[in-house]
Amino acid sequence: MDPILKRLKIENVNSGVSTGAKWFSSGKEETPSISPINNKEIARVKNASLDDYEEVVKKAQEAFKIWREKPAPERGEVVRQIGNALREYKVDLGHLVTLEMGKINEEGLGEVQEMIDICDFAVGQSRLLNGFTMHSERKKHRIYDQYHPLGIVGLITSFNFPVAVWAWNAMIAAVCGDVVIWKPSSKTPLTAIAVQNIISGVLKENKVPEGVFNLVVAKSSTLGDNFVADRRIPLFSITGSTAVGKRLSGIIGKRLGRSILELGGNNAVIIAPSANLEMAVKSVVFGAVGTAGQRCTTTRRLIVHESIYDKVAEKLIIAYKSISGKVGNPLEQDTLIGPLISEDAVNNFLKAISQVKKEGGKVLFGGVPYDCENRSFCHYVIPALVEAENHYPIVQEETFAPILYLIKYKTIEEAIALNNDVPQGLSSAIFTRNLQESELFLSETGSDCGIANVNIGTSGAEIGGAFGGEKDTGGGRESGSDSWKNYMRRQTNTINFGDDLPLAQGIQFGF
Repeated sequence: MDPILKRLKIENVNSGVSTGAKWFSSGKEETPSISPINNKEIARVKNASLDDYEEVVKKAQEAFKIWREKPAPERGEVVRQIGNALREYKVDLGHLVTLEMGKINEEGLGEVQEMIDICDFAVGQSRLLNGFTMHSERKKHRIYDQYHPLGIVGLITSFNFPVAVWAWNAMIAAVCGDVVIWKPSSKTPLTAIAVQNIISGVLKENKVPEGVFNLVVAKSSTLGDNFVADRRIPLFSITGSTAVGKRLSGIIGKRLGRSILELGGNNAVIIAPSANLEMAVKSVVFGAVGTAGQRCTTTRRLIVHESIYDKVAEKLIIAYKSISGKVGNPLEQDTLIGPLISEDAVNNFLKAISQVKKEGGKVLFGGVPYDCENRSFCHYVIPALVEAENHYPIVQEETFAPILYLIKYKTIEEAIALNNDVPQGLSSAIFTRNLQESELFLSETGSDCGIANVNIGTSGAEIGGAFGGEKDTGGGRESGSDSWKNYMRRQTNTINFGDDLPLAQGIQFGF
């Protein structure tokens, strides 16, 4: 076995259930983890049974009672040590992310760095779980609000960021006093197992009770809708497609549970006449083809002023010709574009290209399978540049692949309208040197997305800002800013330190 896998304690067959440092699995079915790089099996995972899940929930409930009473800075100290453990294994875990998911190694390392960064952020946050004090309208009264731990947080993650999204949620939830049950994507279970192995030493050393950081690898047929329907879990954070999010949030909403939804994105960049074109093109190329177009923040639409449209298109074609020679094995240093995650993803890419042609689009570059040496297996494609119109049905959809639709505009108002005229609302950007244009884009009449950037692309958000979107993207927020409040229950407190009992609003109720 690969020595890196050995250092991460990945075995040929791995248990898929953990309550922290303890591993078990009574399930009989095994799932192979197949690398999209070469279609070869990396290792296997024993799936959880419903009995396993019940044991995990029981442990989580018991652990929450203990964990919530730990002072928040003590919880933060555990998270600090988890960050250090991730630093120690950064190269190895980054390698596994690339091997199992297919993103280039530079991005795999960046994903682990994101985990480390959120640990640092959460440590500081552990001393800032603060509410507000307010002046009362009543004499000798004081009002304040405070935040308490919520309970068990269910976490469902996607294949494209198999470990970073766990950290965004689990580290913040942990300092808030919550416990987490993590169900990773069945396409990338080994990265989750590796993370659990990395943190287990920290949990043991700090005597963290079993049940604070839980992992359940399970088939959706075993643990799917019933997972989110579980009333013992007050909050779910779900990353996935809009269709899946709508179904699962409906189940959660039916029981009045809470949800943080990170769903589809159909992100646009506007390039204005005053833009620095070199900077804009460089940003757009990374945003459109990074992670082979498999980010929820991937740039999928490019809205270009008609006066510079031909120039921008020409520059993009030159750039795409250059990067098309760097499609290949993501473990190799010079590669810029790795494989799509599966054969289905490749087929969806090709179907979208065929559909946009039928709807009137024109392919300017790419949009074809990569000429692999092994023709019996190939998850690699040549990223596509397509001249299109925003109203095309296929442009209104999110195709999780490297397709960039080029769209013309005449006025800044039209450009903003085009940006907003899709069901999704995650990330957006404008490249301009015009102050009025940039401020309009960021105003209440500007971008309707959860993320709106100026002179920087749609992809590659820092952990310090709240991450999430609007409309069909789900409306949730996680990671930085005050996203921690989602993981806690808010309580308003009024204290009367006088000898009288005045009522609010001056109501008199004598008897």
